[in-house]
Amino acid sequence: MYESGENYLETILRLKMRTGQVRSIDIARELNFSKPSVSRAVSMLKEAGYITMDRAGSIELTDSGKAQAEAIYERHTVLTAFLKLTAGVSEERAEEDACRIEHIISAETFAGIRAYVERAARL
Repeated sequence: MYESGENYLETILRLKMRTGQVRSIDIARELNFSKPSVSRAVSMLKEAGYITMDRAGSIELTDSGKAQAEAIYERHTVLTAFLKLTAGVSEERAEEDACRIEHIISAETFAGIRAYVERAARL
């Protein structure tokens, strides 16, 4: 999956956790994207089997979409914590950088970072 698709899935998950309901307009507002751009992305995610949409426009993650979104969200939160902990940067900077890193990091490196953050949290 491309970075943009991952960003959409993560955004849908975050909005669902925050508000309980997600529509295309909510995604457009959250990401500051145009409605046509979001509509195209939503169509592609539907075709790929990551989301469903009811007649009222409510978007739901499928099981595979939710699994993908949760994995992306985990990378994001762990990387944000890691950057704050090790680099001493602000929450905002850590969030922005984690958003870029989460799409390119290897599974091996991420596992090591997650283990480091978990150890640090226990201290």
